[in-house]
Amino acid sequence: MGTESDTKTVHLAVYDTLADWETGHATAWLARAGYTIRTVGPVAGEPVTTLAGIRIVPDLALADLAPGDSALLILPGAEKYDEGDDLAPFTAKARAFLDAGVPVAAICGATAGLAKEGLLDDRPHTSAVSFYLDATGYKGGEHYTDADAVTAPGAAGTGDLVTAGPTEPVAFAREIFAVLGAYEGKRDAWYRLFHDSDPAAFAELNS
Repeated sequence: MGTESDTKTVHLAVYDTLADWETGHATAWLARAGYTIRTVGPVAGEPVTTLAGIRIVPDLALADLAPGDSALLILPGAEKYDEGDDLAPFTAKARAFLDAGVPVAAICGATAGLAKEGLLDDRPHTSAVSFYLDATGYKGGEHYTDADAVTAPGAAGTGDLVTAGPTEPVAFAREIFAVLGAYEGKRDAWYRLFHDSDPAAFAELNS
């Protein structure tokens, strides 16, 4: 398992064509659990534009982000992951996080970025579909898991890695909560409420 960070700051990567819907559950509920969410972009203070056309001004530059200052790095999907290597610095930073024992969570196109970086070659993982990652030429196909979201616990001294496909932001959030130890005893109720629309789960979550 990855080592536990001393900080309660979660870093959310932001870049042009970011898929707006993929990380909202995770970031909103982590904030409710007492975490500070800070955005990390290519350049601090230089706005990026999401798929919805929403402009986000990053809190800090990727180059200034150190794993020791973070509890978790979240990489949302983005069309730019399929358009070239512009976002390769973000997946290189993910490698630095994992090597430092700090967890990383990647969804949708960001999983392709991790595949290109070689970070999925030896870890259980998932994505949109297996052939999406196969197209990257990566060597981890035998470790692909057909699941909503997958957490691969890090080996000694390395961080845990969460992966998910674009249609599973709720499962993605649940795995992130588990990695960080958030909502202990409440995660099942939270998942049933937001994934299954189970009305009984609301009372459990708020009990």
